[in-house]
Amino acid sequence: MSKKIVVCGGGGFIGGHLVKALITQGHQVRSVDLKPLAEWFLIDPKAENLSLDLQEKEACLHSLAGMDECYNLAADMGGMGFIEHNKALCMLSVLINTHLLMAARAHGVGRFFYASSACVYAAEKQTSPDIPALKEADAYPAMPEDGYGWEKLFSERMCRHYREDFGIHARMGRYHNVYGPHGTYDGGREKAPAAICRKVIQAKLSGRHEIEIWGDGHQTRSFMYIDDCLYGTQMVMNSDFIDPINIGSAEMVSVNQLVDVVESLAGIKLKRNYNLGAPKGVRGRSSDNTLIKQVFHWEPATKLRDGMERTYAWIYDQIKAQG
Repeated sequence: MSKKIVVCGGGGFIGGHLVKALITQGHQVRSVDLKPLAEWFLIDPKAENLSLDLQEKEACLHSLAGMDECYNLAADMGGMGFIEHNKALCMLSVLINTHLLMAARAHGVGRFFYASSACVYAAEKQTSPDIPALKEADAYPAMPEDGYGWEKLFSERMCRHYREDFGIHARMGRYHNVYGPHGTYDGGREKAPAAICRKVIQAKLSGRHEIEIWGDGHQTRSFMYIDDCLYGTQMVMNSDFIDPINIGSAEMVSVNQLVDVVESLAGIKLKRNYNLGAPKGVRGRSSDNTLIKQVFHWEPATKLRDGMERTYAWIYDQIKAQG
């Protein structure tokens, strides 16, 4: 059945892909983002595309008017280099989710999805590269990533209490490092998969066969391909499961292993220069998918090399086109 759906953050990487998927499924979509339309990562002319500041309550009321469902993917964020140096800006995203929840209540929006993050997890659970995968209960006692992680954890609680107090059908997914084509790969907000693709491509094209790696390269993460993210997001949104749940890959790799993958795709080997003073985040983090498999009989399944092959090819084409 066709629904009227608003995607907040629709001009971003995940949001742009989600808008396209929803339109393909036959829904009427309104896409809202702070950026001017010319700067959106993806833009679908079949959507109603609006450039609005969702930190403002009036913009949220306007965006949710007449909508059946709301996906909130809007946030001022980026990779570790951004969130370590912009904690206040990250915290201000609390205004977006708060005002969207208020607007959802005012307009009687049927369902509300909040895109949370693995950055909500307690730092003490992420002190070693070979740390056990993070399960949902590991968010408490709370000590998340400073700035960005605290905003995400607070907004999860806000969703919970809007459900309990006002009957908003809020759903929450904790994303683990989403990557894929049509994402940012330079400028300071890019995440590790795209940044490493860019660095390897630039090294290959320039003939300077070396790469700077932030940290010692032993820090571990899991990375989820965009298609898995979209499927998991809609699955959680349309379910009766009400608690925050991991949406992430269980395939944990070190940053060095990620570089190995991209070097293999490029057909080169690079001299690695480790910048130990650069932002590097926690030592180890990956997704424990016990709960999502138990509830939904599903987990993200795209292998890292397969997803990185598609991502590398897209970024290579973008860089080549720039000359």
